Amino acid sequence: MDAFLQGLDLVFNLQTLLVVAAAAVFGVFVGAVPGLTATMAVALLVPITFYMDSTPAIAAIVTTSAMAIFAGDIPGTYLNIPGTPASAAYVGESHLLARQGRARETLGTNLVCSIFGGLFGTLVLVFISPTLAEVALNFSSYEYFWLALLGLSSSIFIAIGSKTKAFLSLMFGLLLSTVGLDMMSGTPRFTFGIPDLMAGINFIPVMIGMFALNEIMSFYGSRNEERRVRVKGSDAVFGRAPGHLRRYWRNLLRGSTLGTLIGALPGAGADIAAWISYALGKSRSKQKEKYGTGHIEGIVDASSANNSGISGAWVPALVFGIPGDSITAIVIGVLYMKGMNPGPTIFMEGGGLVYALFIVFFVANLIMLPIGFLAIRCSKVFILTPRKVLMPIILCFCIVGAFAINNTIIDVWLMLLVGMVAFVLARCDFPMAPAILGLVLGSTLENSFMSSMLKSGGDLLSFVSRPISASLGALVILIWLTPLLTKAYRKWCPIRKDTAARPS
Repeated sequence: MDAFLQGLDLVFNLQTLLVVAAAAVFGVFVGAVPGLTATMAVALLVPITFYMDSTPAIAAIVTTSAMAIFAGDIPGTYLNIPGTPASAAYVGESHLLARQGRARETLGTNLVCSIFGGLFGTLVLVFISPTLAEVALNFSSYEYFWLALLGLSSSIFIAIGSKTKAFLSLMFGLLLSTVGLDMMSGTPRFTFGIPDLMAGINFIPVMIGMFALNEIMSFYGSRNEERRVRVKGSDAVFGRAPGHLRRYWRNLLRGSTLGTLIGALPGAGADIAAWISYALGKSRSKQKEKYGTGHIEGIVDASSANNSGISGAWVPALVFGIPGDSITAIVIGVLYMKGMNPGPTIFMEGGGLVYALFIVFFVANLIMLPIGFLAIRCSKVFILTPRKVLMPIILCFCIVGAFAINNTIIDVWLMLLVGMVAFVLARCDFPMAPAILGLVLGSTLENSFMSSMLKSGGDLLSFVSRPISASLGALVILIWLTPLLTKAYRKWCPIRKDTAARPS
């Protein structure tokens, strides 16, 4: 109790609360600007945290990451440009709803689901983080291989239109993931003698090119005004949110749970959580045909998984010092710098600082409500600003965002090249989202497979020798066989309409 009261005193003081408020505004700005990401926002904060006390420094990072993940949906809704990679899974749903005049309704529902997911993940972090981290550490290369395949399969499963084109788009992303040094031999692959490509291709410039630059080129290539977002006078922020939550409360709980569990897996994070949650929601929905046409159910699933995944990623980071995602990888360095050594002893030695960290999570998610509401109200600037003025500004931010990741001009050229390729693919109705996920998960898939083969001496049966890996493998294979099984069922068990209509 003394440690808890000390944590309250560390958080609820003027300095910490002002830092939280400022970090929330900063996170909204960075997340809402296409080309800037939550990871970049946290990285920019690190030099500033050198001059802060421990609690305000951690509070700034937690608040900024949570707000940036939510704010990434604002440009996705209005411009079809996801602000963060986690928003790419359902950016199509958000933008189609906005074009129906439901932009604020979509963002309001998104905000409430993000807050719920963040609070849910925080409760898990507080009460069962050691247990959940133990489960996460039981994941070996075999489980990560199947988890990567599950994510890749989900991207094809949720794609709208031709599954063949979605598969080819996924293959393009996987091809990009092979650029760099081979993990086995150390041989450069597809680097063309460019040293900056030795470390591989970062997915941020690729995402900017595929979505932002593609959208800019599409605007200048076509003056179709139907793509513009319409505004309804009755488009209130929270007007229909309670009704959506009552109708889709199961989706909200499932997305939050799934996001926390996947976020707790080292290296997974909110990006994969959003994809898998969206795919699972679609598979269990009674209105599958509405997905891809602007359906709020998909927003509830994925947006709740986003922010719960952020909290879940702190579980292995705090308990074992293993980063759950790119954000917590940065955070671990800040924790060491502030004297909070991540590991099993942090709960014994951290004292009030640990409780202060937990309280900060609750405060950061609760402050998201007023700051997020103001951000949604102010986001009308995306509609009022003429696109011929808005697009050049976005292009400038895209160039800055691509360059700032590794401080190299190669990423800018990569963004431009991928953007031109994406423009051609989009004209041929190829979905862009599977390519992004292919790039994100490609290295995980390859490294897990090669590590597993080395450990097992080339025995493929080792991939199903463990209970968790066997279960994940069965799930992946079932997803692959679902179209064939459905087709066979319809062929051998046809439904005769005249039988149903005939009186008994």
